[in-house]
Order: sequence, then structure tokens, then C-alpha cells
Amino acid sequence: MESRCLSASATPVDVAMAALRRAGGVDDTMPTQLMPTPTPRPQTQPTPQARPQARPQTQPTPTPRPQAQPTPQTREMRSAQPPGGATQPTQQPPVPAEVLPTQVVRAAPIAHAVGSGSAAGSALAAGPGIANTTPSDVDRARHPSGLIPVVHNVVATVKLGCSLDLKKIAMHARNAEYNPKRFAAVIMRLLDPKTTALIFTSGKVVVTGAKSEEAARLAARKYARIIQKLDFPARFTEFKVQNIVASCDVRFAIRLEGLAASHGHFSSYEPELFPGLIYRHQNPKLVLLIFVSGKVVLTGAKDRNDIYTAFENMYNVLKVFRKQ
Repeated sequence: MESRCLSASATPVDVAMAALRRAGGVDDTMPTQLMPTPTPRPQTQPTPQARPQARPQTQPTPTPRPQAQPTPQTREMRSAQPPGGATQPTQQPPVPAEVLPTQVVRAAPIAHAVGSGSAAGSALAAGPGIANTTPSDVDRARHPSGLIPVVHNVVATVKLGCSLDLKKIAMHARNAEYNPKRFAAVIMRLLDPKTTALIFTSGKVVVTGAKSEEAARLAARKYARIIQKLDFPARFTEFKVQNIVASCDVRFAIRLEGLAASHGHFSSYEPELFPGLIYRHQNPKLVLLIFVSGKVVLTGAKDRNDIYTAFENMYNVLKVFRKQ
């Protein structure tokens, strides 16, 4: 065994086996190749996964609509059309009267005048602030300017001649309110005529909101009758008109500065405090509020004729200070 010589072409395995033989640990019958040499595995490149191809979008095919079969009525209409394709407008059947929409007609405001058919009544119906100046309606002898002031409020008082229990009146009467912490009187309202009354413990009643003297008197009688039904010995006495408020439009602009300078003894004009000129008429005694637009408010009169007289006197003065 020792005489065996290793060839020059011996592998490392043969060298190792020869060394073992010399050491005496390996038999000659053992195979010279202990274990097979591992063969290197070929490296495979990872194949990229193919992207899923997008499915082609298919457009939905429109389904044809079924053509409606012409009815006998449409056949008659097509046969009645003139040649050339021109169509004639079809006449709609008349609508019965009960189907037609009803037209709402607003009634004109009711004028509370002194007498029915008077000039004051037509002026009130024309609207607030502007009187109806039709020559057939205006009495030129009484109203030379052709304008009639419109009455907006009449304040009147009446005495019932007995003491009243305001709590009882507020508890049993309709449309009445009583709050002694705010005002020491019962506030009662009527719808016809539309007015408001202040009822005091002394039996005095103040009626406001009426459009004429007759309406104020009628409202005062109704308030007295309500109190009589509450077992009070009320009597309708000493009815008196305390104030009448009216207005009118002269229909031209006014130079208030010149009017205040010429009538300084009777007028007061402070535009920083109040835009209107305050004119105190002496005969009859009342107050006029004159604005640059031509609106005039008359207050403080106790008779309707005093308002007409004062306005006619002031109309001649206002024409002098008319803006050009």
C-alpha cells in the first residue's frame, strides 16, 4: 500500500484517502470516492409576470324603439292636413264658464266722510295724502285750491258719570287688556268702527283711531254700552272732539329756508332735529308740519272746517315759496 504512488493527476479526494490508508483507518476495499461532488444548479432568471391585458370595452348597441302604430284618429288628422307639409293651428274647444279662473277684484277703501257723496268722501277714497281734485267733486267755493285734506285720526272723549272697576272690565269684556304697572287704564278695541279706547277709573273714556267725527261718536257709544252690560250705571255724557289729524299734498316742492326766514314768528325749522317745518297757525289755531316734498300735515284742530280754512290760507303762502 505504501508502495503505491500517487499520480500527478490525483484529486484531493485521492490524496485524502491515501493519507487515511497510511494511518490504517481505512480499508482498501473502501471506494475511493466518498460522496459525489455536488453539481451546481443552474441559476434561473425570474421571469417577470405579464400584466393582465385590459379587456376591450364594448359599446352597448342601442335597441331600436318600437314604432307606435298610428291610431285611427291620427290617420284622420294626417289625411286632413293640406298638401305641402303645412300644418294649420288646431282650434281648442271652448272652456266652460265654471272652469275659468276667477279674478279677484279688490274693493276700494271706504271713506268715512261727513255725508255720503260729499267732496270729503271722494277725497278720502282717492288715497292717503292726495285728494281727488276732479272739478265735479271739489267745491271751489269752499276749496279754492282744489285740494282737500284727508282726515286720518279723530280723538274724542266722553264721560260715563260713574266710577269703574277696571279689573272687572278686563276680566269680563272682550278685546280688553289691563296692566296697571304699565298704564293705569283699560285698553279696549273695536273692529267696526276700527278704534281704540282708554277707559279710566274715573269714568272717562278716550277714543282714538276714528276717521271721522261720526265714527268717533259711534265708537264711544259702543264702548259705553259694553260697560253698561257689565252692571255699571254708565251714561253717555259730554262727548267732545279733542283733536283731528289730516294731511294733504300740494304737489310741488317748497323752499323751507325761505319760508322760515319770512315767517320766523310763526315757524320753527331745525333740519338737524326734524326734517319738517313747524308752522303755528293762529286763526284758526292749529299746527302745520310742512315738508320740502310738498306734504303738509295738519294737527291740533277740533273741527274739520278749521282744517280746511287753515290749509287754504297756507296754500297761498306755499305757492310763493315754490321751488322752480
